[in-house]
Amino acid sequence: MWLPFNTKVWFYRQPIDFRKQIDGIVLLVSDTLHKDPTSGQLFVFRNKKADKIRMLYWKDNGFWLLYKRNEKSRFIFPGISNDAIELSISQLRWLLSGLDFTQQEEPEKLYFSHFY
Repeated sequence: MWLPFNTKVWFYRQPIDFRKQIDGIVLLVSDTLHKDPTSGQLFVFRNKKADKIRMLYWKDNGFWLLYKRNEKSRFIFPGISNDAIELSISQLRWLLSGLDFTQQEEPEKLYFSHFY
């Protein structure tokens, strides 16, 4: 993915109306999530059928609205809620791949002080 590695990713767990375009999603981010849509953070949204994802991202001088539709399967989401949860970039990749990102764990980081 083309996002900087330190980009904050917010996933809004309540399904949204996918007829909303950029302006409607910007209002949702600012009024419901109480976040700045031009902050450079990525905002991820789902539809009710769990087969579509929309992502809103501000870059330099305008918004990106990204859209993914699964043709034969559904995305795996945590329970519906009115809050947003922060995802790591790895969890976002798992989500977009159709995996259950809540069951995935970051690999353990290994640190060595002695080598063979």
